[in-house]
Amino acid sequence: MLAPTLKRGRFRIALGSIAALTLAVAACRNAPAGRPGASEKARPSAEGPKQEANLPQQIADVLVQLGGGIHPGFRFMHAKGLVLTGTFTPAKGAASISRAAHLRGEAVPVTVRFSDGTGVPNILDTDPNAGPRGMAIRFALPGGAFTDIVAISHNGFVVGTGEEFLAFLKAIAATRPDSPHPSPVEAFLGSHPRTLKFVMDNRPLPASFAKLAYFGNNAFVFVNAAGTQHAGRYQIIPVAGLASLDSASAAKAGPNYLFDDVRQRLARGPVRFQLYAQLANPGDPTQDGSVVWPADRKRVPLGTISLTTVAPNNDELQRSLTFNPTFLTDGIQLSDDPIILLRSAVYALSVAHRR
Repeated sequence: MLAPTLKRGRFRIALGSIAALTLAVAACRNAPAGRPGASEKARPSAEGPKQEANLPQQIADVLVQLGGGIHPGFRFMHAKGLVLTGTFTPAKGAASISRAAHLRGEAVPVTVRFSDGTGVPNILDTDPNAGPRGMAIRFALPGGAFTDIVAISHNGFVVGTGEEFLAFLKAIAATRPDSPHPSPVEAFLGSHPRTLKFVMDNRPLPASFAKLAYFGNNAFVFVNAAGTQHAGRYQIIPVAGLASLDSASAAKAGPNYLFDDVRQRLARGPVRFQLYAQLANPGDPTQDGSVVWPADRKRVPLGTISLTTVAPNNDELQRSLTFNPTFLTDGIQLSDDPIILLRSAVYALSVAHRR
């Protein structure tokens, strides 16, 4: 049986996506006429047998539907964002688990994008469906190379497989305010308790992008100079501490309060985060990002992210920057989590429409 807060008429859902999408069920609608869907560019001009789209394309199509169609120049998800720059200084012990260039030696430049969680470019920061928030990080490496982390503000992904994610999105798209109880999305949540937890955990409004923790819920394999391998997940913890808005503060917050706040903070000094790798114990699942590892698992400090500047030409950077969890470097490898490659494929479809 669903929690009382999910009874029809009171139910508005925050949903996560491949980097995380949130929309109210009551607001879900088909893409407006004249605004293309994600598949439109790929349609052949000649009539022929209709082929079912592959999984990444199906996911992209439903995400676009939930976002109200293609918004030129914007991502399918995490459309509203801000790009910052700064540095990453590796911790002394980081090289013990990885030989990656940015985890040993001197500080390296970083480019970071904070974002709200939906594909709606003008969503209000105060919308309870704008979470989870996103933090994408690009580390500059010697010779012009780079590597990325793509994280969200929830420990644990919304589902464990791409097929479940597509089913979740379709359940949301099929739900209307007058849907019989249980609606398609209520039925899905009733049978997926981790998804339900994800939805409810993302309802509170954060006090600041700088007071949120972010999690790379997909596991990667860290390899040190001796060739020793450790499976781990990224955790990005704010130096300023964690905080959410109380009801009085939330009522006074402006529509862009998170983005205004981070600009104001940077004017006073750097915004800092500690980057960790949480290491798996034998038997911990690495192929399912919706399963949270116990809090007693070892955490290795990897270094400090220090953000100092709002990047110039931000609008252009929003269109041109492509963060991707498969942009790895020597010392960091893919795990057996299938969602990583799926996310990469959906991101590629989003980029094709953004530029």
